[in-house]
Amino acid sequence: MTYLMSDTNEIDTLIEARWVIPVDAKRSVLSNHAVALHQGSIVDILPSHAARAKFNPQNTVDLNNHALIPGLINAHTHAAMILMRGLADDLPLMTWLNKYIWPTENRHVNESFVLDGTRLACAEMLRSGITCFNDMYFFPEAIAQGALETGIRAAIGMIAIDFPTPYASDADDYLAKGMALRDKLHPNPLLSFCFAPHAPYTVSDRTLTHILTYAEQLEVPIHIHLHETTDEIDIGMKSHGIRPIERMQQIGMLGPNLVAVHMVHLNDIEIQLIQQHGCHVVHCPSSNLKLANGFAPIPLLLDNCINIALGTDGAASNNRLDILAEMRLAALLAKATSCRADTLPAYHALEMATINGARALGIDALTGSLEPGKAADITAIDFSDLHLSPCYEPVSHLVYAAGREQVSHVWVNGKILLKNKQLTVLDDAELHRRALYWEDNIKSSI
Repeated sequence: MTYLMSDTNEIDTLIEARWVIPVDAKRSVLSNHAVALHQGSIVDILPSHAARAKFNPQNTVDLNNHALIPGLINAHTHAAMILMRGLADDLPLMTWLNKYIWPTENRHVNESFVLDGTRLACAEMLRSGITCFNDMYFFPEAIAQGALETGIRAAIGMIAIDFPTPYASDADDYLAKGMALRDKLHPNPLLSFCFAPHAPYTVSDRTLTHILTYAEQLEVPIHIHLHETTDEIDIGMKSHGIRPIERMQQIGMLGPNLVAVHMVHLNDIEIQLIQQHGCHVVHCPSSNLKLANGFAPIPLLLDNCINIALGTDGAASNNRLDILAEMRLAALLAKATSCRADTLPAYHALEMATINGARALGIDALTGSLEPGKAADITAIDFSDLHLSPCYEPVSHLVYAAGREQVSHVWVNGKILLKNKQLTVLDDAELHRRALYWEDNIKSSI
């Protein structure tokens, strides 16, 4: 993309940093570089001394002991479920869903609940360096509103499920409402959309077939929980006589627009199918561990060159919205389960947290890496803390040593949303007040 600059090269912002890690094809690590931003986009990345000579910025941000990375992408979450964080811990998934989560949702989830929960989740994600999240939940119009109020980027799930909830009466109603919302808000520079059928055991062949047709017409991804538990596979065998992935294949749903979440229980044939059809996988290591669902075969997926992104899942089953933590855990689990210390090296883990998520969501031309022409979605990590000294390799530190407490600044589309660890767009006191309101309501109904 070519930018027509004035003779003085006036720009909005110049960010100078100790390291710029663009997550590009060369896996670069650039020392003492600067990122030039103008009108929401990255216009250049160059050595700091050259940037000072070339540009006349309205605002200069000096981060002389920081690493600049692409904004982190949470490729799977249920943002509003943060209001149920810690509600029913240490239970198997189906017990947790059937006895606690779904009854609570039926009693309490409405547009106000989702809006309050999304705002609270966005605050936590921004403080964790996340600039984009892919959501699947009821009342997606409230999710979109919360994201737009916050300024964060979001992929809004047009959820579908085959039983009634306070949001919709049946599968057709879910889909009609989701597509009407997309029609209303598309295009918006901060929003994209996915079809979001919940899971094979809650969505019929008829509904999945309709979703596939609509997804192909609209050219949007399909975001679904798949092969998360052995219970899911057992249900599939009893109901359809085949495993869920084979059922997806028969319907025609395996393809490069499929974003398959969890993918814990896979055999060799299923891994080959995923690879052959170009499907994307979202790995949620903390949620998988907490719900005792098992270890996703990440080393085998990597060996088959399958695109893997990272997600937190909802805070009700994690209990954090922290992609930095998922990045570290993913790398360590891959090494342990493969018995190879060189499995999933640090830079690849960073790719899973950034550009791989953008690829899965179909927005990699817009975000996921720091490159001229892309949106200025940027996270700054402060390496000043004593426990990050010395630093021989900044990417290693990002993955194995740094935490969300080191996230100092976040820009989305060129707008600063976190500055010196303080949110610029949300009121902490109001977020606390609303969280306590829902806590009291839910407690009183248990």
